[in-house]
Amino acid sequence: MNLTPEESRRLLAALHRMGLLAPDETPVLTQLTGGVSSLIVRADTARGPLCVKQALAQLKVAAVWEAPVERNRAEVAWMRAAHRIVPAAVPAILGEDAQDNAFAMAWLPPQQYPVWKVQLRDGMADTTTAKAVGRNLVAIHNATAGDAAVARQFSNDADFYAIRLEPYFVATAQRHPECAGALHALVHTTAQTKLALVHGDISPKNILVGADGPIFLDAECAWYGDPAFDLAFCLNHLLLKCVWRPESTAGFMTCYAALCAAYLPGVTWEPPAQTEARAAALLAGMLLARIDGKSPAEYITTDADRDRVRRFAIPLLLQPERSLHPIAQRWSAT
Repeated sequence: MNLTPEESRRLLAALHRMGLLAPDETPVLTQLTGGVSSLIVRADTARGPLCVKQALAQLKVAAVWEAPVERNRAEVAWMRAAHRIVPAAVPAILGEDAQDNAFAMAWLPPQQYPVWKVQLRDGMADTTTAKAVGRNLVAIHNATAGDAAVARQFSNDADFYAIRLEPYFVATAQRHPECAGALHALVHTTAQTKLALVHGDISPKNILVGADGPIFLDAECAWYGDPAFDLAFCLNHLLLKCVWRPESTAGFMTCYAALCAAYLPGVTWEPPAQTEARAAALLAGMLLARIDGKSPAEYITTDADRDRVRRFAIPLLLQPERSLHPIAQRWSAT
């Protein structure tokens, strides 16, 4: 897909305002694939390649899903906060343009930094990566838990509702009236739980695997709230990958267990069982949301597979588990 002249003009103007181009420099811009919420471009500048990201007001999905473009600023702020805690787990931020909601970050060559989702698709279920994701995630949550300044900086309640709670749980409740009470309860509980800095999109497609461990991308949903959301979000993707690549189910479930084992013992802001119980409830809602919400998993394509997830998720929503291990056992038995 090629950039339109207007998209190119805006990106070049943003790069100039960020001071990343010489006055007369016009770099080659190459649009990158992946993601539904932003324009992502490689810019080959005189100083070398870099990555530019600009938020979209209308997300690239079939349903009408609009989101405030100012979320771009929250993403940059999350990356800067995470860099102070786990420096190797985020790309370097090179510049930010608040005028047109764009920012630039270091270019990480795909050959050296493969996407975790691609590895999982190819059956590479490496528990080392899963453990490191869990460790880094709980480190960020711990370092920001109870921090009033971080809470003020990321008081993005309206954005989180628009990007996560409404398209996932409220939209799914409209499709499943029998689950509406449980889904709206998830919205209420999640919105009211203010404990730590949340990334909001801990998905294998947003994680690069480098020599020094995983690198988190796409923190547009950054919000001070419930860290259980991040844990459940990543575990949900590992479960759904079993539908996509059933021959790798055992490996994916081992990664699920490894991530839990790395994350839960590190919880210090409350008894770990409380975080785990909320994560288990969220996981049920997320499974159903990735089938019948506004952002369905693109790799689950048959009615039989969609029905399999629904048959699992709906009873779990109506009668939630309080821990994550029984969910894995039940899933493996389906």
